[in-house]
Amino acid sequence: LPRELIESELFGSVKGAFTGANMDREGLFKQAEGGTLLLDEISEMPIDTQSKLLRVLQEKEVRPVGGRTSYKSDCRIIASTNRQVEEAVKSGKLRDDLRYRICATSVHLPPLREHREDIMPLANAFLKRYGSQAGREITGFTPLAADALRAFDWPGNVRQLQNEIQRAVLMCEGSTVDARDLSITAMMNQKDNPDLTLMEAMERNTIIQMLKETGGNKLETAKRLGIGRQTLYNKIKAYGI
Repeated sequence: LPRELIESELFGSVKGAFTGANMDREGLFKQAEGGTLLLDEISEMPIDTQSKLLRVLQEKEVRPVGGRTSYKSDCRIIASTNRQVEEAVKSGKLRDDLRYRICATSVHLPPLREHREDIMPLANAFLKRYGSQAGREITGFTPLAADALRAFDWPGNVRQLQNEIQRAVLMCEGSTVDARDLSITAMMNQKDNPDLTLMEAMERNTIIQMLKETGGNKLETAKRLGIGRQTLYNKIKAYGI
């Protein structure tokens, strides 16, 4: 958001303070009076806005954008960032003095790959949610799908897992999510076979999963995939299956 809109969102603004300010606006600090205000991704806030935020936290007074008077503010602040705090300060993304002002207590949340025991409970919760939203009876994950979910490193953490399960609900054709329904399986295959494109890795994974389902029966596999037997042989050779 432009700086003026961020400050209007936080501190409020008076009519005519900037272009588009057609009425007085009550800021989040006012709305959070006596409660808690969460500032998500604080290191992405413009530096000059950070300086105004620091002044608010120190003086416990808020002046709306374009206003002439301030009002007292009393709310608890929780701030989060996906950056390493020290790196954010060194790179100029986060003011050092603001860091010390808001870090009375800090909590480090480790990446999902460091607490893999939470992957399946989260995956099952998301599966229940998105299955219900889609009106589908999906009961769980096959062992191969569960193994893939636990083995993946999840660079996007819980948000990526959530998106993956939502996609799997849409792609799944049966009552359980299989490994071939997961895009991460193709990513893992691509990592092991860097010469393949993502689409090729997905195709390779589909062939492998179908061969497992048919007990290695190539004729049946080709039939289920809707391709000729010779085409299947060529792809098995090309993909080193």
